[in-house]
Amino acid sequence: MEKNSNTTVVVGLSGGVDSSVAALLLKEQGYNVIGIFMRNWNDSSVLIDDECPWVEDSNDAMLVADKLDIPFQTLDLSEQYKERIVDYMFAEYEAGRTPNPDVLCNREIKFDVFLEAAIKLGADYVATGHYCQKQEQIVDGKTVYSLIAGADANKDQSYFLSQISQEQLAKILFPIGHLQKSQVRELAHQADLVTAEKKDSQGLCFIGKVSLPDFLQRRLAVKKGLVVEISPDSPAFQRRLNEKPSDEHSEEFLEWLCQRWHFVKEDGKVIGEQNGAHFYTIGQRRGLNIGGKALPLFVLATDVIENVIYVGQGENHPGLAGKGLFMQAKDVSFIREDLAPALGQALAVRTRIRYRQPLFDAALVRKPNGYYLVFDHEHNAVAPGQFAAFYLENELIGSGAIAP
Repeated sequence: MEKNSNTTVVVGLSGGVDSSVAALLLKEQGYNVIGIFMRNWNDSSVLIDDECPWVEDSNDAMLVADKLDIPFQTLDLSEQYKERIVDYMFAEYEAGRTPNPDVLCNREIKFDVFLEAAIKLGADYVATGHYCQKQEQIVDGKTVYSLIAGADANKDQSYFLSQISQEQLAKILFPIGHLQKSQVRELAHQADLVTAEKKDSQGLCFIGKVSLPDFLQRRLAVKKGLVVEISPDSPAFQRRLNEKPSDEHSEEFLEWLCQRWHFVKEDGKVIGEQNGAHFYTIGQRRGLNIGGKALPLFVLATDVIENVIYVGQGENHPGLAGKGLFMQAKDVSFIREDLAPALGQALAVRTRIRYRQPLFDAALVRKPNGYYLVFDHEHNAVAPGQFAAFYLENELIGSGAIAP
């Protein structure tokens, strides 16, 4: 790609320091840069902070564009955001799953709706302030793009881009992916950008810091249900052990190994009430409002049909642990299709099932009904609806939504 004014790059200016420096670097490299602020939210009633974050962010983005002397405009994508992200969140929680809106925001909004709008403006590429890197190589005579983790391990955001496609990646630039966060702030200071010391955003993608219970109660009904405590010596654990297939090389064993914990009320003791099983997620500690226990209570499982949540004491409770997970084929996508395992084959990968979780070793096994991810060691709080991302060294090759 020629680095000159004949190449137009639309930068998603979020009003933060990272996207500001991304625009700065592209401008210094001679690109024809256009800054666009995406407005994706218009309901301040569930925000924790009094300020309306998108207004402040939009003003900061405009000031950065003015400082860099680049064209700037605001793009209202709130309707598409509601349809593709907000409605998705409500549906997932109502079904008893734990969604990750940031992963979907990148796939559906930033690098779909926004990318399409940028191309209509004449853009050759879009750029963001993500801490990711992109490489290209020739595979079987064809140009293939790789998504590489950001150089700053503490800020790496590749997980959030784990559902984008090869076609989307081809049109994306990550100008700050090779930098450390401290270097980004220093560059912002040197350029006297208003965002140089601005704190990193928190909360939902392009929304801000929200009260999740208030957010969910906008549509999901409050309904009283039971809280059942499962002890480590519950019959549920022996029942699971009795179901273990004898042939550890069979598909039945693989399925058994990757099953989530399922409990019934008779497996434990009722210790309280809650306002709706769909408001809770596996591994959750806060919000239970039940005291008097020797160890903190954690959510082990939820049943949105019976409206029951199952809890256990302590982070080492056996009901939190899992040795694997399953993903339906329709919910798995690969950035690098050429690196995906063949049917019946296993691929050694490094994986994470939550942002900032350290990568750990696993085997990705492809079967006709989907993909099994078998961990080398047990890991806690595997929640359905979240995304498991697969890496080869520091390259993210794909991800899948965890099945119930």
